[in-house]
Formats: sequence, structure tokens, C-alpha cells
Amino acid sequence: MTDTPTPDNPDIASVERFIPAPADVIFDLLADPSRHHEIDGSGTVRDSAEGSQRLALGSKFGMSMKAGLSYSMVSTVVEFEENRRIAWQPRPSISFMRWLAGGRIWRYELEPREGGTLVRETWDITQEVHPRAVRGLRSKTIDAMTKTLERLEQVVTA
Repeated sequence: MTDTPTPDNPDIASVERFIPAPADVIFDLLADPSRHHEIDGSGTVRDSAEGSQRLALGSKFGMSMKAGLSYSMVSTVVEFEENRRIAWQPRPSISFMRWLAGGRIWRYELEPREGGTLVRETWDITQEVHPRAVRGLRSKTIDAMTKTLERLEQVVTA
């Protein structure tokens, strides 16, 4: 596990973990929003909107969340390379709230290796509406991403 901020861009944080499972198995879980609550290390993801289907570039999916108060987000898949990379960008489901928050990107990159896959999760707030407002969450987010990758391993190797 590593946190790899870039000196020229402190608004990006990544953690990685070697998971002893094939990339396609891991990717299938990441591409199924109805299962995201199973791996969420932050404890905020509750459930996906009904009718969620396998994700592809441009897909939109809703998610019920809770961080103190309940709220919902709509994410758009902004990067997609089958079995290698998937990223989505959540925004509040209520349009007038979009000027307050949203725009960060959650990215998963998978590198097949002998005996499994190196998985990197990245928190990228370069497109966040108010990046200064969420920079203070960096340490907590790194902890949550570390837990997410641990849970991801537990689910795909069970």
C-alpha cells in the first residue's frame, strides 16, 4: 500500500494493493455498481439505484450515501478500459447542489501480475467544484481507500 501524491499536484492521492485474483474478476466487481457497498471502505456507500447495469464509458449510475445525513449522488463513468481502468465522477443528484460539491474522480487501475493483479485506487480532486474545501479529507480518504482495497480482496478471493 502506498500513497503517491505528485509534488506538482497534491490534489491526487493513490493507494495500491496486490490482490491474488485475475484482473477480469476484479474489474467485473468494480463495473457492477450494485456491489460497490460491499467494498466501500469509507462506510458512506449504501446502495445503488435500482436497475444498475454493468458500467461502460459514459454510463451513469445513482448511489445512496450517508455521511451523517443521507444523500444521493449520480456518477458518470469518465474512463473505461476493459479489465484495466475504470473511473467515475460523482455529482449531487439534486442539480442546484452541484455548485457546492462534486467533480472528484475515483479511479481504479489494474495491472495483471504473476499470481494476481496490482490494483491502484486514486482520489483525484483536480476537477472538484471546491478542491480547497475537501483537501483536508486527504488522510481520511487514504485510510478509506486502503480499507476499500482490503475489502475488494476479501470479496474477490472468498
